[in-house]
Amino acid sequence: MEKHFHNNKSMKKLFLIFLVHKVVTLRCHASDAFLVQHEWYQHGDLIIGVMASHMTYHLYEIKFSENPSIKPYQIPTIITKFHQHVLALAFAVKEINEDSQMLPNITLGFHIYDSYLNARMTYRTTLDLLFKSQEFVPNYKCDSQKNLMAIIGGLDFVTSSHIAEITRFFKIPQLTYGSLAQEQFENSKLSSLYFMVPKEDHQYIGIIQLIHHFRWTWIGIFAIGNNNGENFLQKMQPLLAKNGICSSFIQRLSRVNLEDFPQIYQTISTISWNWINTKANVFLVYGEALTIMWLRIVTFIVDPERKEISLFRKVWIMTAQIDFVLSGFQISWDLQVFHGAISFTAHSTAVAGFKEFLQTVNPLSVFRDEFLWEVWEQLFDCSFPKAELQETQSRQCTNEMKLEDLPGPAFEMEMTGQSYSIYNAVHAVAHALQALYTLHYKRKKTMICKNPDLPHLRAWKLHPFLQGISFNNSAGERVFLNEKREATGGFDITNLITFPNRSFQRVRIGKMDLQAPKGKELSMDEDLIVWSPAFNQVLPFSRCNDPCFPGNWKKGIEGDQFCCYDCVPCPEGKISNQNDMDDCFECPEDHYPNKEKNGCILKRVVFLTIEEPLGIGLASSALGFFFLTSWVLGTFIKHRDTPIVKANNQSLTYTLLVSLLLCFLSSLFFLSQPGKVTCLLRQSTFGTTFSVAISSVLSKTIIVVIAFMATKPGSHMRKWLGKRLAFSTVLSCSFFEVCICILWLSTSPPFPELDMHLQLQEIILQCNEGSAFFFYCVLGYMGVLAIASFIVAFLVRKLPDSFNEAKFITFSMLAFCSVWISFFPAYLSTKGKAMVAVEVFSILSSSAALLGCIFLPKCYIIVFRPELNQREHLTKRN
Repeated sequence: MEKHFHNNKSMKKLFLIFLVHKVVTLRCHASDAFLVQHEWYQHGDLIIGVMASHMTYHLYEIKFSENPSIKPYQIPTIITKFHQHVLALAFAVKEINEDSQMLPNITLGFHIYDSYLNARMTYRTTLDLLFKSQEFVPNYKCDSQKNLMAIIGGLDFVTSSHIAEITRFFKIPQLTYGSLAQEQFENSKLSSLYFMVPKEDHQYIGIIQLIHHFRWTWIGIFAIGNNNGENFLQKMQPLLAKNGICSSFIQRLSRVNLEDFPQIYQTISTISWNWINTKANVFLVYGEALTIMWLRIVTFIVDPERKEISLFRKVWIMTAQIDFVLSGFQISWDLQVFHGAISFTAHSTAVAGFKEFLQTVNPLSVFRDEFLWEVWEQLFDCSFPKAELQETQSRQCTNEMKLEDLPGPAFEMEMTGQSYSIYNAVHAVAHALQALYTLHYKRKKTMICKNPDLPHLRAWKLHPFLQGISFNNSAGERVFLNEKREATGGFDITNLITFPNRSFQRVRIGKMDLQAPKGKELSMDEDLIVWSPAFNQVLPFSRCNDPCFPGNWKKGIEGDQFCCYDCVPCPEGKISNQNDMDDCFECPEDHYPNKEKNGCILKRVVFLTIEEPLGIGLASSALGFFFLTSWVLGTFIKHRDTPIVKANNQSLTYTLLVSLLLCFLSSLFFLSQPGKVTCLLRQSTFGTTFSVAISSVLSKTIIVVIAFMATKPGSHMRKWLGKRLAFSTVLSCSFFEVCICILWLSTSPPFPELDMHLQLQEIILQCNEGSAFFFYCVLGYMGVLAIASFIVAFLVRKLPDSFNEAKFITFSMLAFCSVWISFFPAYLSTKGKAMVAVEVFSILSSSAALLGCIFLPKCYIIVFRPELNQREHLTKRN
C-alpha cells in the first residue's frame, strides 16, 4: 500500500472526514450499506467519476437506543428523466473511445454513483468514487485499477459543494452541469470547480427583456425558500422596479425532497392561495430541478377534478434549473397546466447518434448499469424477476419496452440542456487529457521511452489544460471555458407545448447570447410561441389595471405600487399619443393638440391680408381715401387760379395732398405678407410720409399767422411770405423724422418673425419692430409736430375767416391727436393681426381727418358753391 499525505492541514481535515464517515457507517450499517447498491462502472485506463442526482430514499432518523435493522426498507423514488444524464455520459465516453484520434492507445472508463439528493449519502458515495468501496481507508490506494482523472457533478450547488469538500484536497477537477448563482461562482475561486453552464445571473437580464418585450408589468413570483431564492429576489426586484415591472405577490416554495412528498398534503394548507385569483397572468418561477413537481402538486390539490381553473390562464416563466419532470406517484399526471410556458434552459443542440443510442438501451442487455433496472421498473410500471420474490403481481419487463414510447415528463429522447452540458464536460476532460498525454508522451519520447507511463497522468495536472480550453464538439459547436472557468454557451428560450397523451414538445423560440451587445442579449421569434388555449392565441395581458389610452396619463394611487394607477385626461395644451404614458407633453411649437388630446395638428400660418374680411375692409378704405384724395388734388389743380386755392398756398396744399396720398398707400404695406422688405418699409414709409403731412400742416398754420401779421401797416413780416419759409419748414421738420428712421434701420431694423405661442391653433407671421424705442420715437415725433400745429392753430383760430384756415387745421389736429392718443392703449392691448389692424385704422382715420377737416370744406365751395369762390368774399370782414 502506498500512503499519500499532502500536508498537516490536509491530513487533519481528511482525518475528520474519516471519523465522520466511520460514524455514518456505524449508524447506518443496516440501511446505507444496503442503499448504496447502485453504480455503473466501466473499466478504462483513465476513469471519469460521475455523481448523478436522480434517486432518493426516505432515510429514517436512526437512534442509538434502537436497532436500525428493524426499520423497513423503502423502494427508492427515481427521477427517471434524469437517467438521461447518465446515458449522455456513457454515450460521450463511447464516442471518444471509438475516435482513434482523440486518445490513441488509451481507453476512457467511468464510475457513476448517485448523490441520492442527500448530504450524508453524497459524502459517502464521493468516498466510494475516490477509494475502494470494500475498504474505507481515506488517502490510501490498495491497487492501481482506478485512475480517477475528473468528477462530473452535481446537478445543484449543494451537491457540488459536498463533493468539493472532499475532492479539493486531491485537486481533482470537478465539472458541474447545473446553472449556479453568482455568489456560488465567487465562493468557488479557490476550488477545483469548472462550470459547464453559464452562471444563472445572466438569465436575469434575459427575463427582464422578455417581460419588457411583451409589455407585462404585473407578475407573480415564486422563489424557492432558501438562500438562493432570497439572493434571486434581492437581485431581481430592483431590476423589475427599474424596468417598470411590479410583483403582485411573492410566494416562497418549500425545497422539494422526494421522500417528503407524503407529508406535502399535510402542510400544503398552510400556504396562502391569494395568488391564484390575482390579475397577474404571468408567473416567474425560480427554483431547483424538482420545483415543477411541487407546483404540480399545488395545482392538483387546487383542482383535483381537473376542472378549468385560473391557473390554466397563466404564462409560466421558468429559470434554467427547473426541468419539466414528474416522478413517483406523479408520473401518471400531465403538465397541461404549464402549456405555453416559456423556459430558460442550458443551451443544447442535437448530437448525431444520441437518439439512436437511447433506442438501443435495454436493461436486459446492459447489465453493467445498476441504475437501469429500477429506472425501467418505474418508467414502465413493470418488474424484473428477483431471487427473493417467488411471485409478483405486476407485469413483467420485456424487450419490447422502448424509451421512445414514454411521455416527456418521464423521459425525453432529445438531449436536454443538462445532458448536453455533461456531454461537453466529458469531451472537455478528453481534450485536456489529450493535451496532457501529448505533452507527457513527448517528454517520455525524449527520454527514449517506448510508451507513456499512465499512472503518472495525475488528475491535478489537468487544471492548466482545462482553464481556457476551447474545442469544437461533434455537434459542430464551439465549447469554451473562460478565465472564470465558466462555459459561454448561453441559454436557450423554449416554449412548452403539451399534448393530451402526457407528452410534450419543447420549441426553441430564441436564445440568450452572452456575447451579444448590451441590451440585445435576448433574441426571440414571437411567431413561434404557442400560448395557453385560454388566451385564444392572443398575446396574454398581465397588468394591474387596464392601460391608459392616448389622451390620458398615469396617475399613481397612494399606497399602491407604481404599476397600479388611475387614468387622468391630459390638461389643456398637452397630449399623450401612446398607452400608459407617465405624463402628458406639449406639442411642438408649430403644432397644437387635437380635440381628443392624442395627437398634434400642424398650425396654419396667418397674417393680416387683403383676402380676409378685415383686410378687405381696410384695403377698400385705403383705396377709397386714396381716390378721394386724388380727386381733391385734381380739383385743386383744376381750379388753381381761383381765389380760394390761391389764398391757401398752392405749393403746401399740393405737398400735403401728395403726402396724404402716400399715407393712404403706405397702409397697404401692413396688409401684405410680412417679409424682409415689407417689414423694413412699412413703418419708415408711414413715419416719413406722415411727418411730411404734419410738417405741411404746421407750415400752413405758420403761414396763416404771418399772412395776418403782414396785413398790418408797417409790418416787416411780408418778406417772410413766400415759398422759401414754407418749404424750409417742411424739409427741416421732415428731415429729423428721416434721420430717426435711418438710424433705426441701420441699428435695429424690423424683421419678420413667427409667433407660435400667441394663438393655440395658429402661427402669427408678423413684423418684429426690432427696437421699440425707435418705433415710439417715430410716433412721438409725429405727435410733437401735431401738438405744435394744434397749439398754433388753436391760438389763431379767431382770426378773420377770410384770411385763415386756422379753424379747419385746429379741428384736423384735434382729430389727429385723438386718434393717436387712443392708438397707444389699443395697440399695446392687442396682439397679432388685431395689432396690425389697429395701426392701419389709426393711419387711415388720422389721414382722413386731415383730408376731411382741411380740404372738404374748400371742395364744397369749389364744386357746389362757386359763387363764394370770389376775391370780394374772401376779403370781406365780419
